[in-house]
Amino acid sequence: MQAYYAARAPLYDAVYAKPERQADIGWLQAHLPARLAGRSLLEVACGTGYWTPHLAATARHLTATDGVAEPLALARARPGNAGVTFAQADAYALPPALGTFDGAFAGLWFSHVPMAQRPAFLHSLHARLAPGARVILIDNSRAQCAELPIADTDVDGNTWQVRTLPDGSRHRVLKNFPTEAELRALLAPQATVTAWRELTHFWLIEYELPPCSPT
Repeated sequence: MQAYYAARAPLYDAVYAKPERQADIGWLQAHLPARLAGRSLLEVACGTGYWTPHLAATARHLTATDGVAEPLALARARPGNAGVTFAQADAYALPPALGTFDGAFAGLWFSHVPMAQRPAFLHSLHARLAPGARVILIDNSRAQCAELPIADTDVDGNTWQVRTLPDGSRHRVLKNFPTEAELRALLAPQATVTAWRELTHFWLIEYELPPCSPT
């Protein structure tokens, strides 16, 4: 996965230029900054930083992380990201040095988390968040399968696609498509889901961590 996204980094933004996705992307560009405005934000798996300037425009402060150096370098150089703090960090072990945040965002990342590692990712993320923090995750809907069909399913239920880069190299890429029910069940023990929306090409879930208990 890391090798694939390192090689794909210069081409990654093409996924946001697809004509059929423009209505969804326009809605997300307006909705996400509004819902996370005024917060100290942690962006996980920022990739080339496509969403970063939109979030930074309304955030109190934004720290954007990614586990792969190549896309992170492109994110740093993107216009609108000059005031953003960038850090290379493992999403499954986000370091305490990043700080504590009252908001978080991850775009097109959760689908690449193996099903067995979903609790580990959420534990890592929530450890960096303050009580009452708001989190938004967005990802591809199953409409993507029309272009990139599922090639196989492993014994754990993870689904995989085969993707070909312009250099001809073929990569087996983990790409899961969780349902609303799956996500609500996963989050129920530790957060309150406040919104679910399925667009044509993307889904969005918003949730909040519990506030501090009264003393």
